Amino acid sequence: MKFFIDTANLHQIQQAYDLGILDGVTTNPSLMAKENIKGEKAIYQHYKTICEIVPGDVSAEVFATDYEGIIREAELLADIADNIVVKVPMIKEGIRAIRYLTNQGIRTNCTLIFSAGQAILAAKAGATYVSPFIGRIDDTNWDGMDLIEQIVNIYANYGTPTEVLAASIRNPLHIIRSFELGADVVTCPLDSILGLLKHPLTDIGLSKFLADAEKTKA
Repeated sequence: MKFFIDTANLHQIQQAYDLGILDGVTTNPSLMAKENIKGEKAIYQHYKTICEIVPGDVSAEVFATDYEGIIREAELLADIADNIVVKVPMIKEGIRAIRYLTNQGIRTNCTLIFSAGQAILAAKAGATYVSPFIGRIDDTNWDGMDLIEQIVNIYANYGTPTEVLAASIRNPLHIIRSFELGADVVTCPLDSILGLLKHPLTDIGLSKFLADAEKTKA
């Protein structure tokens, strides 16, 4: 069971790492734009900084959608640090690129997975991770957890080494259900991770302990 944080915000990444439970980071162009990181040089430098904070896997996404472009960007990203995992979209050229990159020893994360069929193709191509998007599936009035369970079961049937990385996490319950169903990794915002800390009975119990502690001091 592994926790990744889904952000490009260095402060949040450091917070999650300091908590002692962080295994890796995932990012995407939208998250980079949110932090106002623009231009190839600035983006690559930002990835380098993230890799210096977190020793675990850092998913860095390509912008290209053509085969040659994906390969070019993937090789540049992989050169940034040993813990970079290249994030490749689930498209025909993406699958071709994943097979090539796998043969070259470059690890990949196949993103935008919305069906078991897509997950099968990504695993066959040699993807290190597949990222099913739970929240976005929920938005279509279908339970994203059904897909997590389906992929986990299919991979288990054949001993597939590709890891299931549950993405588009919206709340702490998504995290719990993903792990309950056998996902290898969840990637989520910091708020969702911190939400696992909270329970009203914990607050009540702590208040009582503190009150009793004051009595013993008296």
